[in-house]
This record gives sequence, C-alpha cells and structure tokens, in this order.
Amino acid sequence: MLAHTDKAAQKAPSPLSALEAMFTTHIDFIAQHPGVPRMIFGELQNHENTPTKRTVQALINRYRERLSIIIDKGKSQGELDPQLDTKAASTLFIGLIQGLVIQSLMAGDTSRLKKDAPGAFAIYLSGIRRKQ
Repeated sequence: MLAHTDKAAQKAPSPLSALEAMFTTHIDFIAQHPGVPRMIFGELQNHENTPTKRTVQALINRYRERLSIIIDKGKSQGELDPQLDTKAASTLFIGLIQGLVIQSLMAGDTSRLKKDAPGAFAIYLSGIRRKQ
C-alpha cells in the first residue's frame, strides 16, 4: 500500500494535492481489499506483541513519516498553516481513514467508505490549510 500512496504523492504537483492523492489512493485500496482492515483490526485485539502487530505498527510509522514530510513541505511552501502541528496533522490523517473504515465495517457497507471520504477529507483540509 505504501508503494501505491508514494507513487500517487510523487505525481502530485503540490503538497496539498499530494495529501489528497495519498488519501484517495488509500481509500481506494481499502475499498478494493475490504478484508485487509478486518484482519488488521482483528490482529490488534491480541494483547501480545505479535509479528503481524509489529508489522502494522511499522507500516503506520513509515506512513506517518511520509505524511510529515509532505505536511512540512506544505507549510514551507505556504499551502498549509505555518503553525500547524505536523505530528497531530499526520495522526489525524491516519485516524480519519481508520474512522471511515470502522464506520463502513460497522454499517456492513464498504461502498460507504468511498461515499463518505470526500466530505471527511474536505473538513480535514479546511483545518490544515493556510488561512488567507
């Protein structure tokens, strides 16, 4: 999945559009592979530090690092609020996706994920964009 989001971000003309490309690519990946979140959430229920759990944690950490680089670039280029907390913005980005996934799984409707994603991302963007 990281390879897909990286590729999408690299094609984007700006940090803001890179974030949107990563978000859309991530949502599309989950919509095409709805079993992946189920397996991950199931594994995270395990109290032991399993190899799968460590792999998921490492993946999320690498994803957060990539997001942080793009967010910092957006701040330095004036697209994003210069006072933006990069770590919080990265965490919220990931949490936004996780929340959408959980809601679609609870509803038993994975198509809901793609329906709800644009509006949720628009709210995220309004919070991180540089205020004019």
